[in-house]
Amino acid sequence: MSQFTLHDLQCFDAVIREGGFQAAAAVLHRSHPAVFAAVAKLERQLGLKLLDREGYRVRPTEAGLSLQRRAQSLLREMETLRVHAKQLLLGEETQLRVVIGDLCPRPQSLGLLSAFFTKRPATRLHVDYEAITGPWERLFDDEADLILHRIDKSDPRLEWIDLGTVSVVPVVAPKFLPFPITSSISPEMMREFTQCIIRDTARHSPERSYFVVEGAHQCSVADHQMKKELILHGMAWGHVPRFLIEEELRDGRLLSIVGRHFPGVTEELVAARRRDRPQGPVANQLWEYLEAQAANLRSVLASASARRVKAALTRRPKRKQSQRRA
Repeated sequence: MSQFTLHDLQCFDAVIREGGFQAAAAVLHRSHPAVFAAVAKLERQLGLKLLDREGYRVRPTEAGLSLQRRAQSLLREMETLRVHAKQLLLGEETQLRVVIGDLCPRPQSLGLLSAFFTKRPATRLHVDYEAITGPWERLFDDEADLILHRIDKSDPRLEWIDLGTVSVVPVVAPKFLPFPITSSISPEMMREFTQCIIRDTARHSPERSYFVVEGAHQCSVADHQMKKELILHGMAWGHVPRFLIEEELRDGRLLSIVGRHFPGVTEELVAARRRDRPQGPVANQLWEYLEAQAANLRSVLASASARRVKAALTRRPKRKQSQRRA
């Protein structure tokens, strides 16, 4: 039996995963003839028919499936070795790029980053702020080494560290609404009022909308701090992270309209990075540092939540006849 190569196995695996030679060629950034020739060579060298080419789509034979399962293990090991070799070549990074998302509590996040980087003057920290899908886009465009945001945890390209939960609640200023605040306020009732939303900073990713009332007049801002100010001045209503408005909710400068139709949402805040990219020594040290500090941040966010519950229980007896802060 002649020797076959990792390239042959890569092409064979891609054809099965993508369902055809053309699709496999596109994924591998190779030509269709090159992929076809590699698989034909593999079959010839092994003396096995690995693919059934008679149907509309190429399908693996029983022998092909068995070989692919073994080949995938080898290909994963090869990728791990490739990434490790790149890490060895990187040396200590001169710069790390961190993107802070719009749901991240900035004082705590910047405090963590400052404590880490002041001890590593040889590595410059480059910080950016992005909103909605912007952090994900920067990460997948290789324009960020780490993001502090929410993610899709089912995405196999990512690894993450849980940093805590963030409650996002709909709020208005007192006297903003001409009707009583109850748990039954509906989108139809709010359609007549200006809704403040955060602008998605992504440049080419599909736009995503959260909490938007269709048909309502909208004003857009760059971050939640600006949104908070607009709402405080009675110029709009909107959803704001609870950690940003705890004091205003306690003293009545803002009122929650959480209810059946506007339940708010709890988001999971994480530190995330690409699993399929090489990481340098400082990036790995930052990762380990965030893992060690994550419990403290979770405690801070949990304490804010506990204060919210305590305040609600304290106020409840005084508001038997009114649900204005529901």
